[in-house]
Amino acid sequence: MLSFGFIGVQMAFSLQSSNMGRIFETLGADPTKLGFFFILPPLAGMVVQPLVGKYSDKTWAPKLGGRRLPYLLISAIVAMLVLCLLPNSGSFGFSVPVALWFGAITILFMDLSSNVAMQPFKMMVGDMVNEDQKGYAYSVQSFFSNAGAVLASIFPFMLTAFGVSNTAAAGQVPMSVILSFYAGAAVLVICALITVFKVKEYTPEQYALYHVLTEEEQTEKVSFMKLLGRAPKIFWTVTLVQFFCWMGFQYLWTYGTGAVAQNVWHTVNPASSAFQAAGNWFGIMSAVQAIAAVLWSFVLTKVPNEKHKFAYSLSLLLGGIGFASVFMIHTAGLLVISFILVGIAWASMMAFPFIFLTNGLEAAGEGAHMGTFLGLFNGSICLPQIVASVASFALFPLLGSSFPVMILVSGILLIIGAISVATVKPAKVA
Repeated sequence: MLSFGFIGVQMAFSLQSSNMGRIFETLGADPTKLGFFFILPPLAGMVVQPLVGKYSDKTWAPKLGGRRLPYLLISAIVAMLVLCLLPNSGSFGFSVPVALWFGAITILFMDLSSNVAMQPFKMMVGDMVNEDQKGYAYSVQSFFSNAGAVLASIFPFMLTAFGVSNTAAAGQVPMSVILSFYAGAAVLVICALITVFKVKEYTPEQYALYHVLTEEEQTEKVSFMKLLGRAPKIFWTVTLVQFFCWMGFQYLWTYGTGAVAQNVWHTVNPASSAFQAAGNWFGIMSAVQAIAAVLWSFVLTKVPNEKHKFAYSLSLLLGGIGFASVFMIHTAGLLVISFILVGIAWASMMAFPFIFLTNGLEAAGEGAHMGTFLGLFNGSICLPQIVASVASFALFPLLGSSFPVMILVSGILLIIGAISVATVKPAKVA
């Protein structure tokens, strides 16, 4: 139950990530400027996540769920509303520039609310699960997360199969995508409410006992900069690994639909039925990625603590190979193999960084600031996405404006990430 609501949160994230490029290209965005639309969400996340962590560390609202759950409840409702608005950006009669700005602002609010909804799940495992069980707990969370991603990825394809239109007038998003976002909004709220009603967070007294905190530690007020100054070394080494990994996935989300359309359907015209078919197939490949991540999450639950580092590095290496293979494949069916490997990397990214970090914080005696540190750690997810988006303005045209080449870059980045795992030294909690 600590992680069940993640089904809905990840469905929202996956609908956003797998359809953003498609939506903005359909609205009329210049492919060389797609990176702009992917900057705002992580930039907002870098600001909001540490604040959510800081204030939730000091929150206790039992009528709304406790310490972390009030933030989940409120943000899920906001995310539901924004999920309904985003795919309709081209349906209000706006001009192309206004529709693009409306979509960009909607994406900003969607990512803000989704990030606030996601963070309580990461924090509650750190709050309530011991060292021996954390590997299992975060792997279970990865399982639910990727189950949500499966639902998000197959909806447009499934709706098209049932006769829902997969094309639309120029500048409008197909009904298959719009209805998928509506379904995601419903699932998000329902799953979030189940976690809110079923989970009972530790009271402040129980939390202090569990984390062996003194009253002084509980009431300590410290700035973000001071906390970063005393962050354990593992905070920074895992951040290094995350930097390469999240840059790689940012390019997948930005250029994935275009890469499949260019390599397999031989088109880069967003108004064509072939491009929209490629968008649906990319959604199916995202489902393959998520299913592979679900299955790999089961494998990760069986990995003993002392093998976590090896499993992390191996998973990222396989994911890098999967990314690189997309560049060379021109047959739709063979992409299944590529995205299975990408899913293996994704499952490890959803589990190991948080296992290493929360154990490192416990070992360093920073349990009183668990939420704040996890919020700050979100910078290791947001910053590389911002860097990737800014770099894409120069990198995409430099590499011949080729969508598949950008996915090859993703593969290289993940392989570098796999190598950088060598810098991580897991902490042992006393």
